[in-house]
Amino acid sequence: MKKTLLTATLLLAAFAASAQDTANMRKAEKVTIKPYGFVRNYLNVDSRRMMTVCGGEYMMIPYDEDWNLSEAQAQTYNAADERFDRNAVPEAHLLALSTRFGLALEGAHFAGFDLSGKVEGDFAGFGSSNTVLRLRLAYIAFNRKNTFGQHELVVGQDWHPLSGSIMPDVLGMAAGAPFRPHSRTPQLRYTLNPTDGFGFTAAALWQYQYTSPCPDGESTAYANRSLVPELFLGLHYRSRQVYAQLGMDYSNLLIRREIPVTDYYTGAVRYNHLDQGRCHSFSPTVYFQYTPSAPFALKFRSTLAQNLGHLNMLSGYAWAADADGDMAYIPMLSSVSYLNIATYASSWRFNLFLGYQKNLGLANKDYSIVGITPELYMKKGVQNINSIYRLAPSVSYNIKAFNIGLEYELTGVAYGDLDQRDGTVKNNDNLRQVLGHRLCTMVKYNF
Repeated sequence: MKKTLLTATLLLAAFAASAQDTANMRKAEKVTIKPYGFVRNYLNVDSRRMMTVCGGEYMMIPYDEDWNLSEAQAQTYNAADERFDRNAVPEAHLLALSTRFGLALEGAHFAGFDLSGKVEGDFAGFGSSNTVLRLRLAYIAFNRKNTFGQHELVVGQDWHPLSGSIMPDVLGMAAGAPFRPHSRTPQLRYTLNPTDGFGFTAAALWQYQYTSPCPDGESTAYANRSLVPELFLGLHYRSRQVYAQLGMDYSNLLIRREIPVTDYYTGAVRYNHLDQGRCHSFSPTVYFQYTPSAPFALKFRSTLAQNLGHLNMLSGYAWAADADGDMAYIPMLSSVSYLNIATYASSWRFNLFLGYQKNLGLANKDYSIVGITPELYMKKGVQNINSIYRLAPSVSYNIKAFNIGLEYELTGVAYGDLDQRDGTVKNNDNLRQVLGHRLCTMVKYNF
């Protein structure tokens, strides 16, 4: 009994001492918590039905034509006046889902590292309601400077290194997507800046909110089951006027699916065959930003994208076969670029965004897409895009606590017929340009 009482007394004393040490540490380090955020409203008017998320605020491209009757049918039935495009319907909506709030944390120290962190959210989450609270950022950053340079380790959910905070100066919520990689995701990211100018970044990333297209829909399952995280390596240079980045992204999906095997005579399913394979994808990228002292800014990014559907790009992969009949999952390849030019006059900002994407087909031309229905898994299921372009001028008035702006987006998509031999969409007689016009008005109050 005495031993038990003595042990309990010692444990209570150790707990009290630990609690007092923690309190003294917090008091000594003076951790600061800084709230920030904004209330933001978008009024969007679209000329036709668009591919959107977040209740329509985040716009990617206009949908393809969807005619109730073909031209031949309309002539045969003598019903030319009854022919219409189901997607040629204008829409408008006013939403405040992107209203944002966050906490920036600073002041603690651990093992020689300065600690900081951030927690950020908005109301543009996914669910049965469009007003679901969404976690945007939640990370801890460890910073330290020594003879080798400035070190930073980020643990948690932050912007993907291909996205980062280096974004075009557009007003729309999509921030230039699908012409710009767009994702916030759980990660371990290490950055070393040996000098004030040059630096190196290495990151391991896992999917969460932004997911890859899969045979059974869009999911994190195939990325997480691979046990190999997405990897990024990059070099960057920063000066007062220039920021440049050269990087490579690698992803590894483990695709598992059950394929029914039917009886030749009865057509009944005899058993399910397990098909399993990996899709390896490599995506080099280059970024350049020039911001001189004059009221002018130029930003440019170009990415040779392989299977970057999880970065909100119209990309994916295919189940394909080579000449010998060997099957493999081959990434789709596309060239994606944007150019952003902004100029400032007092509190006014004038901006021009130009984006272009070209479908280059299968990354390995020794393979062809298989299946009567093409086994092609693309973001949002779109398989027949030849190219996409966007022109988006905008003007905005900006002061510290208030922003208001107007932006016009013209997005053109060349839709056509998929060629399963190489995954491209050919320039044939059925190639058609579908134009989408969006007028976006943004009002924002910052705090």
